Amino acid sequence: MSIIYNDKCKSFHLTNGQISYQFSVEKETFLIHNYWGKAIKNNISHSDYPKRDRSHSPNPYNVNTRKYSLNNLPQEFPTNGYGDFRETILEHVYEDESFITQLSYNGYSKYKGKKKIPGLPSTYIENEKEADTLEIYLKDKLYDIDYTLSYTIFNDFNIITRNVRIKNNGDYSVNINKVLSMSVDFDHNNFDLIQLPGSWGRERKVVRSHLTNGIHRIDSKRGTVGHEYQPFFALVSPDTNEQSGEVYGFHLVYSGEFLANIEVGEFELTRAQIGIGSEHFNWELNPGDEFNTPEAVLSYSENGLNGLSQIKHKFYKKHLIRGKYKNKERPILLNNWEATYFDFTEDKILSLVEEASDLGIELFVLDDGWFGQRDSDTTSLGDWFVNREKLPNSLEYLAKNIHKKGLKFGLWFEPEMISKNSNLYNEHPEWLLKASGRNESSSRDQYILDLSQDEVRENILSQLKVILDNVPIDYIKWDYNRNTSEIGSQSSQIRDGEVSHRFILGLYKILDELVTTYPNILWESCSGGGGRYDPGMLYYMPQTWTSDNTDAISRLGIQTGTSLIYPINSMGSHVSEVPNHQLNRTTSLEMRGNVAMSGNFGYELDITKISAQEKELIKKQINFYKENRQLIQFGNFHRIINFYMANENEAAWIFVSDDKKEALFYYFKVLDQTNPPLKRVKMVGLDPNLRYSINSTSICLYGDELMNKGIFVENEQYYNSKHNLYGDFRSSVIKLTAY
Repeated sequence: MSIIYNDKCKSFHLTNGQISYQFSVEKETFLIHNYWGKAIKNNISHSDYPKRDRSHSPNPYNVNTRKYSLNNLPQEFPTNGYGDFRETILEHVYEDESFITQLSYNGYSKYKGKKKIPGLPSTYIENEKEADTLEIYLKDKLYDIDYTLSYTIFNDFNIITRNVRIKNNGDYSVNINKVLSMSVDFDHNNFDLIQLPGSWGRERKVVRSHLTNGIHRIDSKRGTVGHEYQPFFALVSPDTNEQSGEVYGFHLVYSGEFLANIEVGEFELTRAQIGIGSEHFNWELNPGDEFNTPEAVLSYSENGLNGLSQIKHKFYKKHLIRGKYKNKERPILLNNWEATYFDFTEDKILSLVEEASDLGIELFVLDDGWFGQRDSDTTSLGDWFVNREKLPNSLEYLAKNIHKKGLKFGLWFEPEMISKNSNLYNEHPEWLLKASGRNESSSRDQYILDLSQDEVRENILSQLKVILDNVPIDYIKWDYNRNTSEIGSQSSQIRDGEVSHRFILGLYKILDELVTTYPNILWESCSGGGGRYDPGMLYYMPQTWTSDNTDAISRLGIQTGTSLIYPINSMGSHVSEVPNHQLNRTTSLEMRGNVAMSGNFGYELDITKISAQEKELIKKQINFYKENRQLIQFGNFHRIINFYMANENEAAWIFVSDDKKEALFYYFKVLDQTNPPLKRVKMVGLDPNLRYSINSTSICLYGDELMNKGIFVENEQYYNSKHNLYGDFRSSVIKLTAY
């Protein structure tokens, strides 16, 4: 058991030999945080934080010294009832309209394994030996409300997960205005904050800033996580880089509105919190009811940002992603969207399939426009029946013909949305998500269905099942193309303050039933690209369309930021048309291919109109990816040159097999310069004692030389005669093979 309780000092030590997490109970009431970081041996983990008389810092009722104040102590579960003036983890309003919450320690239990969180996605184990769980019990004696704080430590990962369960045992309802999944205090503020902000088409930029006094807040008020912020942040030592230094990562397994607080108080303690967003949240907890928060994933690395990525990639692949495709290679696809948009016919689709088959593509995806009267984005969402003007021989006929060509068949849906110009809206305008009596805003001429209503979820499931039960479908792209504005429900049975979270719970119910009923389908999440790229969706769908922006240069940044926290085989990445449809930039097919290969590879262009030379290059790209797919999708990924730390002009990364006998190195240059200096790059992740051949040439170097001395990446002797070493927008690939 990796959870140790010391009765003498009433302290807890969670450790797996790699990390330690320690806190203790003080004054029979308060949970005081003591340590989190690299594993230590001491199990007498009482707080050593000095107690001092601080002016204007209140003293709790059960202490008899002015030196003890929660306002200047590192805590585990801070409330607003004992004189701590920093951000709280929860806020309640009780039946008598009071809002002070005073909790007392009420015991603990520990057990091998990990429980599921009812109604919510969470990390999981396959056998109880993989993790141990500690439950801490707190109680509000005045209102008879129990709080359970769950801590799970995984044996093979520098990971601790946390969540909170609230049970109302009293006689009166309580309104929960805020309850976060975790809070932890550090006894210093010597940190840089790393976050991943962005917008549509430029998601997950790596932004780093030094912490200063005050509150830094990262959140979403959009009904979803959004393109703008990831439900993630990291606190890192100022000297941390890609390969060295301490990193503390925080990530929420949730797909709705979230809130992250990073606060530096007056005594320069740092408080880190994450959980459900409180802007549109007010939950009535009735007598006998329970409420569970989403799970927070806390990760620690002493080996820099790459160390954090390695931990999270492996952990999510083993303990979050599920289903048939968890450990299965993902197919190379062709999506018709940028080739045709809404303007396609059955003949056009079959001509694309014919070319795709010749090129070696494995999956064809029919995107938006196949249903209802969908000739533009102004109509038909909610009407999930085939458009017979475009597909006169039925969707089943199309799917079977695609299968005859040796390709799998995929289909686009946006089931959470509704158009006012639709049969569904004419029949059920009350299913539109909006505050009752208020005017609704449109976005992209579409609206959102109220998934908090049972009838709405039943309708979505019944419509989708008609398609899925009758058409041989191998892949679903599940889109979500607008954010929630007037958050509320037209149903009188649902309180507006509960709609945002009930919507997400309703979504999870739908997804759980679909992925369970149709386990052979490969599900891909999409939200205008990466607007709902989060661990909650990854639990149901093993991959996500990373961004609608398919420009190769933009993707260097987007995929860099995404790789910080998500495994490579969760990233959809395609070669698209040039000039690029988002930026009007032209890059070579070689460059686009090399960027797109660093994820789940595919194409999104009209392959019936490209030249014979381009087709030959695409065949080579596809063959190369197939040869190296296992290495890319399931190998160990390391960033060598971080795009954002190199002034957005260079990037380099490497994929290394588990046995370190194979590696695939990519180098990208955005803008060239006249008479430039030559670039030496040191590789990482290799075996220093193995000798590697470079691109099957006669040049062979040991791993220690490649990592410590490095190589000049644009040395022409490493490549064939056609490799371009000059000009803007270029890339280089080196395959390393040990012998």
